[in-house]
Amino acid sequence: MENIKGKVVAITGASSGIGEGIARHLAELGAKVVLGARREDKLKQIANEITAAGGEAIYSILDVTSPEEVKAFAQLGVEKFGQLDVFVNNAGLMPLSMINGYKISEWHQMIDVNVKGVLHGIAAALPIFEANDSGQFINITSVGDRWVGPTSTVYSATKFAVRAISDGLRQEVSRNIRVTLVAPGPTESELPNTISDPELKDMAINLFRKDLLPASAIAKAVAFAISQPSDVDVNELVVRPTGQKNL
Repeated sequence: MENIKGKVVAITGASSGIGEGIARHLAELGAKVVLGARREDKLKQIANEITAAGGEAIYSILDVTSPEEVKAFAQLGVEKFGQLDVFVNNAGLMPLSMINGYKISEWHQMIDVNVKGVLHGIAAALPIFEANDSGQFINITSVGDRWVGPTSTVYSATKFAVRAISDGLRQEVSRNIRVTLVAPGPTESELPNTISDPELKDMAINLFRKDLLPASAIAKAVAFAISQPSDVDVNELVVRPTGQKNL
């Protein structure tokens, strides 16, 4: 795929699911990937497997709620590979709950990771992009960025916010910096593991997480957006399983 080989791509939440899928697929296409997440053992395994297959990958432990850590993560690509071309804001949490469950700490966690984490990524990578007048943000949201239902109120609110942030950022940056929003439907990932209520967890799996997309489907959508000519900005991609009609 054109315009991917040699690009340096930093990916948050890269230790599993969509982030891991993006890292592996882009590395296969010749990108140099920088992996960030909290679990060092998983990052090391993925980076080693990419390298063993002939790709280029480095990693760093990353907590996206820390602006300082995210800034250092973005700089890592520049330090190791000499540049940073794409920043993928993928890290996210989905502890679904009813509002009257009053899981306030979980609300704060979602806001810190799903919204502030994306803003930290933008604040870390944008100065690099502006210095070169070139770059691309890929913000991974969810179909929850345009749909809300019982239990998803706060989660969807965080994704609505990222959709607004992405569109505003697109309008504010130079014509040579691209911003892409990718909204996956139900996809194979560890997101349901963050739901603390066992009954809601079962409901989410049984009602909303059937016919799951493989993470590779989202990775291919990301690759499509990156591969476009520099004067083409793919603003939004919504990727759903064909059987999903209710979200």
